[in-house]
Amino acid sequence: MTGPPALHVFTACGIELEYVIVDRGTLDVRPIADELLRAPDGRWSNDVERDGFGWSNELAAHLVEIKNEDPREPLGRLRDGFGREVAVINERLSALGAMLMPGAMHPWMDPRRETRVWPHDYAEIYRSYDRIFDCHRHGWANMQSMHVNLPFHGDAEFARLHAAIRLALPVLPALAASSPIADGAPTGFLDYRMECYRTHADAVPSLMGPVVPEPVHSAAEYQSRILEPIYREIEPLDHEAAMQGEWLNSRAAIARFDRNAVEIRVLDTQECPWADLSIAAATFALVRALYEGEAAAQELAAPTDSRRLAALLATCSRSACTSTIEDAGYLSRLGFPGGRCTAGDLWHHLLESTLFLDPVLAEPWRRPLELILRQGSLARRILRAVGDDHRREALREVYGRLCHCLARGTLFEA
Repeated sequence: MTGPPALHVFTACGIELEYVIVDRGTLDVRPIADELLRAPDGRWSNDVERDGFGWSNELAAHLVEIKNEDPREPLGRLRDGFGREVAVINERLSALGAMLMPGAMHPWMDPRRETRVWPHDYAEIYRSYDRIFDCHRHGWANMQSMHVNLPFHGDAEFARLHAAIRLALPVLPALAASSPIADGAPTGFLDYRMECYRTHADAVPSLMGPVVPEPVHSAAEYQSRILEPIYREIEPLDHEAAMQGEWLNSRAAIARFDRNAVEIRVLDTQECPWADLSIAAATFALVRALYEGEAAAQELAAPTDSRRLAALLATCSRSACTSTIEDAGYLSRLGFPGGRCTAGDLWHHLLESTLFLDPVLAEPWRRPLELILRQGSLARRILRAVGDDHRREALREVYGRLCHCLARGTLFEA
Protein backbone atom coordinates (compact mmCIF):
# COMPACT_ATOMS: atom_id res chain seq x y z
CA MET A 1 0.00 0.00 0.00
CA THR A 2 2.98 2.30 -0.48
CA GLY A 3 3.74 4.42 -3.48
CA PRO A 4 5.51 7.59 -4.65
CA PRO A 5 5.36 10.78 -2.55
CA ALA A 6 1.71 11.72 -2.33
CA LEU A 7 0.37 14.91 -3.89
CA HIS A 8 -2.41 16.77 -2.15
CA VAL A 9 -5.91 16.63 -3.53
CA PHE A 10 -6.57 18.79 -6.64
CA THR A 11 -2.92 19.76 -7.05
CA ALA A 12 -2.58 17.41 -10.03
CA CYS A 13 -4.52 15.41 -12.61
CA GLY A 14 -3.29 12.39 -14.52
CA ILE A 15 -4.91 11.72 -17.91
CA GLU A 16 -4.81 8.48 -19.92
CA LEU A 17 -6.29 8.42 -23.44
CA GLU A 18 -6.80 5.15 -25.31
CA TYR A 19 -7.11 4.79 -29.10
CA VAL A 20 -7.57 1.91 -31.51
CA ILE A 21 -5.10 1.38 -34.36
CA VAL A 22 -6.84 0.92 -37.70
CA ASP A 23 -5.94 0.40 -41.34
CA ARG A 24 -5.75 3.71 -43.23
CA GLY A 25 -7.87 2.40 -46.10
CA THR A 26 -10.41 0.00 -44.63
CA LEU A 27 -10.48 1.29 -41.00
CA ASP A 28 -10.36 -2.34 -39.83
CA VAL A 29 -8.43 -2.91 -36.60
CA ARG A 30 -4.68 -3.47 -36.93
CA PRO A 31 -2.99 -5.32 -34.01
CA ILE A 32 0.39 -3.64 -34.48
CA ALA A 33 0.89 -1.69 -31.25
CA ASP A 34 4.05 -3.74 -30.66
CA GLU A 35 5.53 -2.41 -33.90
CA LEU A 36 4.67 1.14 -32.83
CA LEU A 37 6.23 0.68 -29.39
CA ARG A 38 9.31 -1.29 -30.45
CA ALA A 39 12.49 0.16 -28.94
CA PRO A 40 15.11 1.76 -31.23
CA ASP A 41 17.39 -1.24 -30.72
CA GLY A 42 14.63 -3.56 -31.94
CA ARG A 43 13.58 -4.92 -28.54
CA TRP A 44 9.88 -5.40 -27.86
CA SER A 45 8.47 -2.96 -25.33
CA ASN A 46 5.05 -1.90 -24.13
CA ASP A 47 6.19 1.56 -23.00
CA VAL A 48 7.62 4.63 -24.71
CA GLU A 49 8.60 7.77 -22.81
CA ARG A 50 9.05 11.07 -24.65
CA ASP A 51 8.88 14.76 -23.70
CA GLY A 52 6.62 14.47 -20.67
CA PHE A 53 4.26 11.93 -22.24
CA GLY A 54 4.17 8.15 -22.31
CA TRP A 55 2.76 5.63 -24.76
CA SER A 56 1.83 2.12 -23.70
CA ASN A 57 -0.33 -0.90 -24.42
CA GLU A 58 -2.65 -3.01 -22.30
CA LEU A 59 -4.10 -6.41 -23.25
CA ALA A 60 -5.24 -5.91 -26.87
CA ALA A 61 -2.51 -5.44 -29.49
CA HIS A 62 -4.57 -2.91 -31.49
CA LEU A 63 -4.76 -0.43 -28.60
CA VAL A 64 -2.38 2.36 -27.63
CA GLU A 65 -2.61 4.61 -24.58
CA ILE A 66 -1.15 8.10 -24.24
CA LYS A 67 -0.64 9.65 -20.80
CA ASN A 68 0.94 12.74 -19.24
CA GLU A 69 3.92 11.68 -17.13
CA ASP A 70 3.77 14.73 -14.81
CA PRO A 71 0.25 15.02 -13.37
CA ARG A 72 1.07 18.45 -11.94
CA GLU A 73 1.06 19.97 -15.43
CA PRO A 74 -2.14 22.09 -15.71
CA LEU A 75 -4.85 20.66 -17.94
CA GLY A 76 -4.81 23.81 -20.06
CA ARG A 77 -1.25 23.04 -21.17
CA LEU A 78 -1.98 19.43 -22.11
CA ARG A 79 -4.23 19.97 -25.12
CA ASP A 80 -1.39 20.76 -27.50
CA GLY A 81 0.81 18.09 -25.94
CA PHE A 82 -1.66 15.28 -26.43
CA GLY A 83 -2.35 16.55 -29.92
CA ARG A 84 1.36 16.47 -30.70
CA GLU A 85 1.64 12.87 -29.47
CA VAL A 86 -1.29 11.84 -31.65
CA ALA A 87 0.41 13.44 -34.65
CA VAL A 88 3.72 11.66 -33.98
CA ILE A 89 1.98 8.30 -33.54
CA ASN A 90 -0.01 8.81 -36.73
CA GLU A 91 3.18 9.65 -38.60
CA ARG A 92 4.84 6.44 -37.41
CA LEU A 93 1.74 4.37 -38.14
CA SER A 94 1.47 5.86 -41.63
CA ALA A 95 4.58 3.92 -42.66
CA LEU A 96 2.68 0.76 -41.64
CA GLY A 97 -0.47 1.76 -43.51
CA ALA A 98 -2.31 2.51 -40.27
CA MET A 99 -3.57 5.38 -38.11
CA LEU A 100 -5.45 6.09 -34.86
CA MET A 101 -9.23 6.05 -34.56
CA PRO A 102 -10.99 7.86 -31.68
CA GLY A 103 -14.18 6.85 -29.87
CA ALA A 104 -14.76 4.21 -27.22
CA MET A 105 -15.58 1.23 -29.46
CA HIS A 106 -14.66 0.17 -32.95
CA PRO A 107 -17.99 0.08 -34.82
CA TRP A 108 -17.60 -3.24 -36.64
CA MET A 109 -14.71 -5.11 -35.00
CA ASP A 110 -15.36 -8.82 -34.47
CA PRO A 111 -13.56 -9.54 -31.17
CA ARG A 112 -13.78 -13.31 -31.62
CA ARG A 113 -11.90 -13.17 -34.89
CA GLU A 114 -9.74 -10.06 -34.66
CA THR A 115 -8.46 -9.91 -31.08
CA ARG A 116 -4.75 -10.46 -30.60
CA VAL A 117 -3.75 -10.50 -26.93
CA TRP A 118 -0.49 -8.65 -26.21
CA PRO A 119 2.31 -11.28 -26.42
CA HIS A 120 5.29 -9.43 -24.91
CA ASP A 121 5.84 -7.80 -21.47
CA TYR A 122 3.27 -8.91 -18.85
CA ALA A 123 2.03 -11.57 -21.29
CA GLU A 124 1.55 -14.04 -18.44
CA ILE A 125 -0.94 -11.67 -16.80
CA TYR A 126 -2.86 -11.15 -20.03
CA ARG A 127 -2.92 -14.91 -20.68
CA SER A 128 -4.41 -15.38 -17.23
CA TYR A 129 -7.03 -12.73 -17.90
CA ASP A 130 -7.92 -14.42 -21.20
CA ARG A 131 -8.13 -17.88 -19.65
CA ILE A 132 -10.34 -16.74 -16.77
CA PHE A 133 -12.55 -14.16 -18.46
CA ASP A 134 -12.32 -14.82 -22.22
CA CYS A 135 -10.95 -11.53 -23.46
CA HIS A 136 -12.11 -12.09 -27.04
CA ARG A 137 -15.24 -10.05 -26.26
CA HIS A 138 -16.29 -6.41 -26.55
CA GLY A 139 -15.98 -5.77 -22.81
CA TRP A 140 -12.28 -6.61 -22.98
CA ALA A 141 -10.93 -6.24 -26.50
CA ASN A 142 -13.07 -3.45 -27.95
CA MET A 143 -13.15 -0.55 -25.52
CA GLN A 144 -11.19 2.70 -25.35
CA SER A 145 -11.61 5.13 -22.49
CA MET A 146 -10.15 8.16 -20.78
CA HIS A 147 -8.96 7.62 -17.22
CA VAL A 148 -8.78 10.63 -14.92
CA ASN A 149 -6.48 10.20 -11.92
CA LEU A 150 -6.94 12.51 -8.94
CA PRO A 151 -4.35 12.42 -6.12
CA PHE A 152 -4.81 12.29 -2.36
CA HIS A 153 -2.54 12.63 0.67
CA GLY A 154 -3.49 10.49 3.65
CA ASP A 155 -6.71 8.90 4.79
CA ALA A 156 -8.69 12.09 5.37
CA GLU A 157 -8.19 13.32 1.80
CA PHE A 158 -8.70 9.84 0.40
CA ALA A 159 -12.01 9.26 2.17
CA ARG A 160 -13.46 12.62 1.18
CA LEU A 161 -12.21 12.36 -2.42
CA HIS A 162 -13.56 8.82 -2.78
CA ALA A 163 -16.94 9.96 -1.46
CA ALA A 164 -17.08 12.88 -3.92
CA ILE A 165 -16.11 10.67 -6.86
CA ARG A 166 -18.79 8.10 -5.98
CA LEU A 167 -21.41 10.85 -6.29
CA ALA A 168 -20.01 12.16 -9.57
CA LEU A 169 -19.70 8.80 -11.37
CA PRO A 170 -23.35 8.24 -12.41
CA VAL A 171 -23.64 11.40 -14.51
CA LEU A 172 -20.25 11.34 -16.23
CA PRO A 173 -21.39 9.15 -19.18
CA ALA A 174 -24.04 11.78 -19.96
CA LEU A 175 -21.20 14.01 -21.17
CA ALA A 176 -18.76 11.38 -22.39
CA ALA A 177 -20.82 8.68 -24.17
CA SER A 178 -19.20 7.93 -27.54
CA SER A 179 -19.94 4.24 -28.19
CA PRO A 180 -23.38 3.84 -29.79
CA ILE A 181 -22.41 1.33 -32.48
CA ALA A 182 -20.94 -2.17 -32.29
CA ASP A 183 -21.07 -5.19 -34.59
CA GLY A 184 -21.96 -2.81 -37.42
CA ALA A 185 -25.24 -1.48 -35.97
CA PRO A 186 -26.65 0.78 -33.24
CA THR A 187 -26.74 -0.99 -29.90
CA GLY A 188 -29.52 0.88 -28.12
CA PHE A 189 -26.96 2.40 -25.75
CA LEU A 190 -25.11 5.66 -26.29
CA ASP A 191 -22.38 4.34 -23.99
CA TYR A 192 -22.30 0.68 -24.98
CA ARG A 193 -18.73 0.41 -23.71
CA MET A 194 -19.99 0.88 -20.15
CA GLU A 195 -22.79 -1.62 -20.70
CA CYS A 196 -20.24 -4.22 -21.86
CA TYR A 197 -17.80 -3.24 -19.12
CA ARG A 198 -20.46 -3.65 -16.43
CA THR A 199 -20.61 -7.42 -17.01
CA HIS A 200 -17.18 -8.18 -18.47
CA ALA A 201 -15.80 -9.74 -15.27
CA ASP A 202 -18.85 -11.78 -14.22
CA ALA A 203 -16.68 -14.89 -13.88
CA VAL A 204 -15.19 -13.29 -10.74
CA PRO A 205 -17.95 -10.98 -9.41
CA SER A 206 -15.83 -9.29 -6.74
CA LEU A 207 -13.76 -7.52 -9.43
CA MET A 208 -16.69 -5.27 -10.39
CA GLY A 209 -18.59 -5.50 -7.11
CA PRO A 210 -21.59 -3.17 -7.32
CA VAL A 211 -19.86 -1.26 -10.20
CA VAL A 212 -19.90 2.03 -8.24
CA PRO A 213 -17.43 1.36 -5.40
CA GLU A 214 -18.57 0.79 -1.86
CA PRO A 215 -18.20 3.68 0.62
CA VAL A 216 -14.98 3.49 2.64
CA HIS A 217 -13.25 5.79 5.13
CA SER A 218 -9.59 4.74 4.98
CA ALA A 219 -6.98 2.83 3.04
CA ALA A 220 -7.19 -0.01 5.56
CA GLU A 221 -10.96 -0.30 5.10
CA TYR A 222 -10.53 -0.24 1.33
CA GLN A 223 -8.03 -3.07 1.61
CA SER A 224 -10.28 -5.23 3.79
CA ARG A 225 -13.63 -4.43 2.17
CA ILE A 226 -12.73 -4.25 -1.52
CA LEU A 227 -9.27 -5.61 -2.34
CA GLU A 228 -8.98 -8.66 -0.07
CA PRO A 229 -12.25 -10.25 -1.31
CA ILE A 230 -10.92 -9.87 -4.87
CA TYR A 231 -7.63 -11.56 -3.98
CA ARG A 232 -9.43 -14.42 -2.22
CA GLU A 233 -11.82 -15.02 -5.11
CA ILE A 234 -9.16 -14.90 -7.84
CA GLU A 235 -6.61 -17.07 -6.00
CA PRO A 236 -8.00 -20.51 -6.99
CA LEU A 237 -8.04 -19.39 -10.64
CA ASP A 238 -4.63 -17.70 -10.61
CA HIS A 239 -2.54 -20.71 -11.65
CA GLU A 240 0.50 -18.59 -12.48
CA ALA A 241 0.23 -16.52 -9.26
CA ALA A 242 0.40 -13.40 -11.42
CA MET A 243 -2.82 -11.62 -10.48
CA GLN A 244 -2.46 -10.35 -6.92
CA GLY A 245 -2.47 -6.58 -7.49
CA GLU A 246 -4.78 -3.66 -6.83
CA TRP A 247 -5.12 -3.21 -10.63
CA LEU A 248 -7.42 -6.28 -10.56
CA ASN A 249 -10.17 -4.07 -9.14
CA SER A 250 -12.42 -3.15 -12.07
CA ARG A 251 -14.99 -0.85 -10.48
CA ALA A 252 -16.07 2.41 -12.09
CA ALA A 253 -13.42 4.15 -9.98
CA ILE A 254 -10.51 2.43 -8.28
CA ALA A 255 -8.02 3.50 -5.64
CA ARG A 256 -4.43 3.20 -6.81
CA PHE A 257 -2.38 3.29 -3.63
CA ASP A 258 0.72 2.54 -5.69
CA ARG A 259 0.47 6.12 -6.94
CA ASN A 260 -1.81 7.67 -4.27
CA ALA A 261 -4.65 8.47 -6.63
CA VAL A 262 -8.22 7.51 -7.41
CA GLU A 263 -8.70 6.54 -11.05
CA ILE A 264 -12.05 7.37 -12.71
CA ARG A 265 -12.84 4.83 -15.46
CA VAL A 266 -16.32 5.70 -16.82
CA LEU A 267 -15.33 8.22 -19.51
CA ASP A 268 -15.45 7.21 -23.19
CA THR A 269 -12.67 8.53 -25.42
CA GLN A 270 -13.83 11.49 -27.54
CA GLU A 271 -13.07 12.68 -31.07
CA CYS A 272 -9.94 14.65 -30.11
CA PRO A 273 -7.91 15.50 -26.98
CA TRP A 274 -9.55 18.95 -26.80
CA ALA A 275 -12.92 17.29 -26.21
CA ASP A 276 -11.42 14.73 -23.81
CA LEU A 277 -9.66 17.34 -21.71
CA SER A 278 -12.80 19.49 -21.63
CA ILE A 279 -14.69 16.58 -20.08
CA ALA A 280 -11.75 15.98 -17.73
CA ALA A 281 -11.93 19.65 -16.68
CA ALA A 282 -15.68 19.33 -16.04
CA THR A 283 -15.07 16.15 -14.03
CA PHE A 284 -12.31 17.81 -12.01
CA ALA A 285 -14.51 20.83 -11.28
CA LEU A 286 -17.51 18.73 -10.25
CA VAL A 287 -15.52 16.43 -7.96
CA ARG A 288 -13.80 19.44 -6.38
CA ALA A 289 -17.12 21.18 -5.72
CA LEU A 290 -18.53 18.03 -4.10
CA TYR A 291 -15.35 17.56 -2.08
CA GLU A 292 -15.20 21.15 -0.82
CA GLY A 293 -18.95 21.54 -0.25
CA GLU A 294 -21.31 19.65 2.03
CA ALA A 295 -21.85 16.70 -0.30
CA ALA A 296 -18.73 14.71 0.57
CA ALA A 297 -19.25 15.22 4.30
CA GLN A 298 -22.85 14.08 3.94
CA GLU A 299 -21.70 11.03 2.01
CA LEU A 300 -19.19 10.09 4.68
CA ALA A 301 -21.88 10.37 7.37
CA ALA A 302 -24.73 8.77 5.41
CA PRO A 303 -23.41 7.23 2.17
CA THR A 304 -25.64 6.64 -0.84
CA ASP A 305 -26.03 2.94 -1.59
CA SER A 306 -23.71 1.83 -4.41
CA ARG A 307 -26.52 -0.06 -6.17
CA ARG A 308 -28.61 3.11 -6.28
CA LEU A 309 -25.71 5.01 -7.84
CA ALA A 310 -25.04 2.14 -10.26
CA ALA A 311 -28.67 2.26 -11.44
CA LEU A 312 -28.25 5.97 -12.22
CA LEU A 313 -24.99 5.19 -14.02
CA ALA A 314 -26.77 2.61 -16.16
CA THR A 315 -29.51 5.13 -17.00
CA CYS A 316 -27.00 7.74 -18.15
CA SER A 317 -25.03 5.10 -20.07
CA ARG A 318 -28.11 4.27 -22.09
CA SER A 319 -29.39 7.75 -23.00
CA ALA A 320 -26.64 10.23 -21.98
CA CYS A 321 -27.90 13.84 -21.83
CA THR A 322 -31.53 12.89 -22.52
CA SER A 323 -31.66 10.50 -19.55
CA THR A 324 -34.31 11.38 -16.97
CA ILE A 325 -33.10 11.48 -13.38
CA GLU A 326 -35.89 11.18 -10.84
CA ASP A 327 -33.87 10.51 -7.69
CA ALA A 328 -34.61 13.66 -5.68
CA GLY A 329 -32.20 12.73 -2.90
CA TYR A 330 -29.33 12.32 -5.33
CA LEU A 331 -30.12 15.57 -7.11
CA SER A 332 -30.28 17.38 -3.78
CA ARG A 333 -26.88 16.05 -2.79
CA LEU A 334 -25.47 17.39 -6.08
CA GLY A 335 -27.03 20.78 -5.33
CA PHE A 336 -29.72 20.70 -8.02
CA PRO A 337 -32.83 22.72 -7.06
CA GLY A 338 -35.45 20.20 -8.10
CA GLY A 339 -36.51 16.59 -7.80
CA ARG A 340 -36.52 15.63 -11.49
CA CYS A 341 -34.52 16.65 -14.57
CA THR A 342 -32.67 15.38 -17.60
CA ALA A 343 -28.98 14.66 -17.30
CA GLY A 344 -28.38 17.47 -19.78
CA ASP A 345 -30.23 19.97 -17.61
CA LEU A 346 -28.32 18.73 -14.59
CA TRP A 347 -25.00 19.21 -16.38
CA HIS A 348 -26.00 22.69 -17.49
CA HIS A 349 -26.61 23.54 -13.83
CA LEU A 350 -23.41 21.83 -12.65
CA LEU A 351 -21.19 23.56 -15.20
CA GLU A 352 -22.68 26.97 -14.51
CA SER A 353 -22.10 26.49 -10.78
CA THR A 354 -18.56 25.05 -11.06
CA LEU A 355 -16.29 25.25 -14.12
CA PHE A 356 -18.06 28.14 -15.88
CA LEU A 357 -17.96 30.38 -12.78
CA ASP A 358 -14.46 31.54 -13.78
CA PRO A 359 -14.57 32.68 -17.43
CA VAL A 360 -10.78 32.60 -17.75
CA LEU A 361 -10.42 29.03 -16.47
CA ALA A 362 -13.46 27.91 -18.47
CA GLU A 363 -12.43 29.46 -21.79
CA PRO A 364 -10.37 26.54 -23.17
CA TRP A 365 -13.19 24.09 -22.43
CA ARG A 366 -16.37 26.05 -23.06
CA ARG A 367 -16.83 25.32 -26.77
CA PRO A 368 -16.60 21.48 -26.57
CA LEU A 369 -18.85 21.35 -23.49
CA GLU A 370 -21.43 23.70 -24.99
CA LEU A 371 -21.41 21.56 -28.15
CA ILE A 372 -22.29 18.53 -26.00
CA LEU A 373 -25.07 20.42 -24.22
CA ARG A 374 -26.43 21.76 -27.51
CA GLN A 375 -26.04 18.80 -29.91
CA GLY A 376 -25.67 15.92 -27.46
CA SER A 377 -22.84 13.57 -26.60
CA LEU A 378 -20.47 12.39 -29.31
CA ALA A 379 -22.52 9.17 -29.46
CA ARG A 380 -25.66 11.16 -30.29
CA ARG A 381 -23.78 13.10 -32.99
CA ILE A 382 -22.42 9.87 -34.48
CA LEU A 383 -25.92 8.39 -34.71
CA ARG A 384 -27.21 11.59 -36.30
CA ALA A 385 -24.45 11.44 -38.92
CA VAL A 386 -25.04 7.75 -39.61
CA GLY A 387 -28.82 8.04 -39.86
CA ASP A 388 -30.53 4.87 -41.10
CA ASP A 389 -27.65 3.76 -43.32
CA HIS A 390 -25.64 1.11 -41.47
CA ARG A 391 -23.79 -0.29 -44.45
CA ARG A 392 -20.06 -0.71 -43.91
CA GLU A 393 -19.38 2.02 -46.48
CA ALA A 394 -21.58 4.51 -44.64
CA LEU A 395 -20.05 3.70 -41.26
CA ARG A 396 -16.59 3.99 -42.79
CA GLU A 397 -17.40 7.50 -44.03
CA VAL A 398 -18.56 8.69 -40.59
CA TYR A 399 -15.71 7.08 -38.66
CA GLY A 400 -13.27 8.36 -41.26
CA ARG A 401 -14.48 11.85 -40.34
CA LEU A 402 -13.79 11.02 -36.69
CA CYS A 403 -10.24 9.94 -37.57
CA HIS A 404 -9.85 13.29 -39.36
CA CYS A 405 -11.05 15.12 -36.23
CA LEU A 406 -8.46 13.29 -34.14
CA ALA A 407 -5.66 14.04 -36.60
CA ARG A 408 -6.63 17.73 -36.85
CA GLY A 409 -7.71 18.31 -33.23
CA THR A 410 -11.19 19.45 -34.25
CA LEU A 411 -14.68 18.78 -32.90
CA PHE A 412 -17.22 16.50 -34.58
CA GLU A 413 -20.51 18.15 -35.47
CA ALA A 414 -23.49 16.56 -37.18
